[in-house]
Amino acid sequence: MSADPAFRDQVIESLAPLGDITSRSMFGGYGIFAGGDMFALISGSALFLKVDDSNRSIYETAGSKPYGSMPYYRVPGDILDDPDKLVELARLSIAIARATVKKKRR
Repeated sequence: MSADPAFRDQVIESLAPLGDITSRSMFGGYGIFAGGDMFALISGSALFLKVDDSNRSIYETAGSKPYGSMPYYRVPGDILDDPDKLVELARLSIAIARATVKKKRR
């Protein structure tokens, strides 16, 4: 499914309080980056945030599903409609992305 550029723009605007958020076309969708670290992806009109054991239960409790076998879970619609909550969850995903990069550099 190809990604919706208008949805991408809406997501990036919603995440503006986090600083320099960028996107890059990837496999028919978009990777979303903070400081060069990918913490989210967009497929179609769905946003997926990076997860690990520290935040996965938030998404599972909400009934969200992962993006294939990747460590990204779909953001529930009610959170997309709540900018403060979206920024809060994105902040957690950015921290996870940065920690993952540091582990790979070791």
